[in-house]
Amino acid sequence: MAVFERLAHLCSATESSLSSNLFLSPPFHSFTIFLLELSSSPIPPLLSPSPSFTPIEKTFNFDIPVNDPEKDAFSIYYGDQQVIIGGFVLFFPNYSTFLGKPGFYVEDLFVRECYRRKGFGKMLLSAVAKQAVKMGYGRVEWVVLDWNVNAITFYEQMGAKVLPEWRICRLTGDALQAYQNANV
Repeated sequence: MAVFERLAHLCSATESSLSSNLFLSPPFHSFTIFLLELSSSPIPPLLSPSPSFTPIEKTFNFDIPVNDPEKDAFSIYYGDQQVIIGGFVLFFPNYSTFLGKPGFYVEDLFVRECYRRKGFGKMLLSAVAKQAVKMGYGRVEWVVLDWNVNAITFYEQMGAKVLPEWRICRLTGDALQAYQNANV
C-alpha cells in the first residue's frame, strides 16, 4: 500500500509492530481489520469467531483466472488449504460532537492490484458501513489522496461526499517528540 500511495519512504511498520498493536482488543472497541481472504474452495469456519461479527462469505466466479504473481507472499494456510490475502480495511471508533454519536474512521482500505475492479473494495467498505449502522453509529469517514482519481470516483459512487474544505493536520516524528517534556 505504501508503494501504491508513493509513500514507501515514510513506512516504518514491521510485521512485529503491526501484530503487537492491532490484534489485542476485541473487534470494534479499538483497531479492527477485515481481511479479504480468497480461496478456490470454501474456507473452514473460524475456531473462535467473534460474537460481534459474522464473517461474510461470498462466491465469485471469474471468466478469466486471476493472475496473482505474489500469491505465495500473501498466503496463509488453514491446514493444507492455501488462502490468499487480497486486501483489507483497517478502522477504529471515533466520535462526532456534531452528531453526538460515535462513528468509524477508516485508516486504510487496500485491495491488491490483481484483485481490483472486482467488487472487493466495495465489499470491504460496505462491511464497515453495515457494522456502523448495526451499532447505531453516525458516520464512517476517511481520507483520500487528491491525485487518486479512481478512488475518489469509487467513493463518490458509493455515496460518500468528498469534503474539499477540510485539511489533514498531523504531528509526527520530531514535531511530536518535541512534546515529550511539555509542561501541560
